[in-house]
Amino acid sequence: MNRNVLLVLIILLGGLGLASLFMVKETEFAIRFQLGRIVRMDYQPGLHFKMPFVNNVRKFDKRILTLETAAERMLTSEQKFVNVDSFVKWRINDVSKFYTSTQGNEQVALNRLEQIIRDGMRNQIASRTLVEVVSEERSNIMIAIANAANLATTGFGIDVVDVRIKSIELPDDVRDSVFRRMATDRQK
Repeated sequence: MNRNVLLVLIILLGGLGLASLFMVKETEFAIRFQLGRIVRMDYQPGLHFKMPFVNNVRKFDKRILTLETAAERMLTSEQKFVNVDSFVKWRINDVSKFYTSTQGNEQVALNRLEQIIRDGMRNQIASRTLVEVVSEERSNIMIAIANAANLATTGFGIDVVDVRIKSIELPDDVRDSVFRRMATDRQK
């Protein structure tokens, strides 16, 4: 019976020992909480200790992440519709701000970021003509959107690395009218 008690005690101590260890990878941020309050967030990659049942650890991705936005119909300054498809490259730059502003929910951050990007895209497209939107001016549009998004997301602990417009397409009715106008210009 003494051996059984000793075996159970060794298993319990081994379990507590394993529960007090956590690993932080190079691609992760880690936040340690003590009873729901942030205690530490500046962990280097490697093996770290925590108090089991008192501390818990949340990890977040440190790498550059991609947010694919759905194609959206937008108006130019000439009141012409265009379908704009884009994506955003972003990363967490302040894990404490990120956690407190989103409660650690990445989907909340993605929803906020997507709305900021859509608003910026809509404003930039609306301030330009159709020719400017589809010309070399597109790179200036992307830079302006990224700069505006970085200003808007400073309180979220997010850094917008890049905004890219994948495609700008004319809706069918606008495309037909442009082709008709081009054909009449050629005939003249």
